[in-house]
Amino acid sequence: MQIELLLLGSKYLTYLSSFAVVGFLLSMAFLLINNDGSLKEVSLKLRQKASLIALLWFASSTIFLITTFANILDTSFSDALDMTSLQSFVSQVSVGRYLFIQTLAAFLVGYFLLRVRKVLPVITLLLISIIAIALPAFESHSVSGGSHALATGSMLLHVIALSLWVGGLFAITFIPIDDRKIAIERFSVMALWAAITVVLSGVVNAWARLNFVAAWDSAYARVVIVKILLTGSLIFIGYLHRKNLATKEKINWSILLRLIGFEVALMAAITAIGVWLSLNASPDRVVDLVIPAEPTLRRILFAYEPDLFFIGLLVVAVALYIKGVVILKKRGDSWPVGRTVAFALGISALDFATSGGLGVYAMYSFEYHMVAHMTIGMIAPIGLVLGAPITLALRTLPQGRTKEERGPRGILLAVLHSRYGMIITHPVVALILFDGSLFVLYFTDLFGTLMASHAGHLLMNLHFVAVGFLFFMIIVGIDPNPRRVHHLVRIVILFATMAIHAFFSIALLASTALVDKGFYASQGAPWLLGDFLADQRAGGSVSWAMGEIPIILALVATFIQWMREDAKETRRIDRNEERMAAMGEDDELAQYNTYLQSLNSRKEN
Repeated sequence: MQIELLLLGSKYLTYLSSFAVVGFLLSMAFLLINNDGSLKEVSLKLRQKASLIALLWFASSTIFLITTFANILDTSFSDALDMTSLQSFVSQVSVGRYLFIQTLAAFLVGYFLLRVRKVLPVITLLLISIIAIALPAFESHSVSGGSHALATGSMLLHVIALSLWVGGLFAITFIPIDDRKIAIERFSVMALWAAITVVLSGVVNAWARLNFVAAWDSAYARVVIVKILLTGSLIFIGYLHRKNLATKEKINWSILLRLIGFEVALMAAITAIGVWLSLNASPDRVVDLVIPAEPTLRRILFAYEPDLFFIGLLVVAVALYIKGVVILKKRGDSWPVGRTVAFALGISALDFATSGGLGVYAMYSFEYHMVAHMTIGMIAPIGLVLGAPITLALRTLPQGRTKEERGPRGILLAVLHSRYGMIITHPVVALILFDGSLFVLYFTDLFGTLMASHAGHLLMNLHFVAVGFLFFMIIVGIDPNPRRVHHLVRIVILFATMAIHAFFSIALLASTALVDKGFYASQGAPWLLGDFLADQRAGGSVSWAMGEIPIILALVATFIQWMREDAKETRRIDRNEERMAAMGEDDELAQYNTYLQSLNSRKEN
């Protein structure tokens, strides 16, 4: 009983403290005004409070890790402190690894918080904190029933949105009166969408796990219903409160407590309910693993198993893109339809390769995994790059709220022109990340390890998208690049990519060992007939065939861009000569000849 209470209390404190740290970092990075990317005095004071709460997060997370280990062993807290056993838990058991990473992240965030003075490092710490909070969701008991990808993805979205919502509201109470109004104006928009995400992801997670006939008659299900109703009420109350706050010239403590005190209390209760649910076994629906039938064109086209987290990322990307286009249209600016179509095709390809038929069969066959890989890493990124999302963002993101502030647009520009941006946009670095990662992934134990967990599979797909987008942005992209790469260099890089990719495919075809370390054999797809090496060689053939086509298309596009740029430069020179002739001046060539003649005259004299 003592372990159960300690487990409940430490997890609740871990959640609240981590959410508070996220809220402080969110306020310092986006809600409060900065001074050309540097933190102002009000943010520096919040930084000190955030560091102390990060220390609390580290302590509570450490206790939660040890208590979780004691609960698994059904032993006391003191017995769980055995260093040998604890080391095995954090190195060999996935839930132990995730909790240890979270604990380590809490320590690092608290340590570096006292040293940051600019917005970009704060954003980095914010991302680290959110990832650390979300990691344990991969091993939550909530994914044991129903659709694994759907339940896990919904839990990830639920925790991330909750951290932004709860944390932001907590941090607002610590912001001084003079700065609170401008912070609330920006937080209200984000809080509304975060709250909606919390409700929808919670409903989807419950639907994916619970049997509507039997499970919903349990106490667990009734608590889920109460949580959903309370959260819905909180969204409505929060909307009314923030609408009222927007009318106030200043928001002092009495106004703040009167308007959002009830909201904070209700949010704390909802978080406590969520912690209770996470620590109690749910009456999950019993779903036997159904291996998809032998792949046919029709089955691949129409099969669908939603990976809700990836879908959430795609939905956010599409929503932001559409909002950007709408902003341009409202102010009378044009945006090429072709770019929008290219972006939509890229998003559709990603969804098809992660949640659609390719994503479904990629979990049972290396051949279809490789088709999905080529789609995610080489085909979809071309569409995304041609959609010019960075250009759209730079044209539509808001400027700073004051002359001194570096707003979202300024932050994006700072990232593009940062030292890190200059390094990763070097064509050789992009080539190493794009093609070099193939050998690291498939010719080590890494592939089998990543495929064995949902977190690893998600990380792998995100890596494919990121390196593919980076590579093709440098080669054929129309977005601004912090480094100008000559077309001849791009062509050389593409030929090098083609050669390396062909070598990788041949090595995969010639391999006599399974690179998945038995993962696909454990899946037991009967239509493979047990010949997993033949399936792997088929994947090598797919890699060779599908990998060369996008490169050839990129070569053609690079040649076209080169010719267009030369033609544009020629027209510029012609216009300049016409302008100078009209003004009675010599053209550039005549001026250069005159210059050479003057140099020659000086030598003779």
